[in-house]
Amino acid sequence: MEAGILVSSPTSSSPLSTPIPSVILTQDELKKIAAYKAVEYVESGMVLGLGTGSTAKHAVDRIGELLHQGKLQNIVGIPTSKKTHEQALSVGIPLSDLDSHPVLDLAIDGADEVDPHLNLVKGRGGSLLREKMVEGACRKFVVIVDESKLVKHLGGSGLAMPVEIVPFCWKFTAKRLQDLFEDAGCVGKLRTFGENGEPFVTDNGNYIVDLYFKKDIGDLKAASDAILQLAGVVEHGMFLDMATTVIVASELGITVKNK
Repeated sequence: MEAGILVSSPTSSSPLSTPIPSVILTQDELKKIAAYKAVEYVESGMVLGLGTGSTAKHAVDRIGELLHQGKLQNIVGIPTSKKTHEQALSVGIPLSDLDSHPVLDLAIDGADEVDPHLNLVKGRGGSLLREKMVEGACRKFVVIVDESKLVKHLGGSGLAMPVEIVPFCWKFTAKRLQDLFEDAGCVGKLRTFGENGEPFVTDNGNYIVDLYFKKDIGDLKAASDAILQLAGVVEHGMFLDMATTVIVASELGITVKNK
């Protein structure tokens, strides 16, 4: 990762780095630094997509703080989950929806993985469908991560690539998903929670099957099409060619990567 002393502006087209003081920072502190940098892209009068998760939470808090200070005005937020809806209301961000605002100026959200082409894996928090709907309607999509989220290829972290599915015959759908990527050593697991292993239910009343890959799955667009063609699949967590800017925080500084 490139380190330097230049501060990148929101209109910059090249990766530049902003130094971070030479202290040991926690992962959450790195997320906060990236989130605050992303909020520099926000201007008064914008309609904003508000992301979900630990990183996006910092951005939502910051937007609320700037509204309270009068440094931002006339902001409208479109939340990507019930949790973000509640958070945004608690910090004073006026909210609406895609029916009223079908085109958004900007969305800010985190990601679980980012590949060298700025393709993403999202949805380990369970909000992938609403995130994809909102962020797909944005003119600009700014992604905020710490450097641990950078991978050589999607699935490369060995962690989950989520797929939202209908509950009806979920085992049947999970098996078909696993079989699609048999050559990549795929294992599909229903996401559960609690001591009794109850199925995790999304804001939309669906289940999530997490796919784990031992090898590169290859052509991402072909993989996307194959997943979406399966009856019972609602949406998957690969966000391809959607991010316009990725802000990466590391102990060396902040790097801004633009499409």
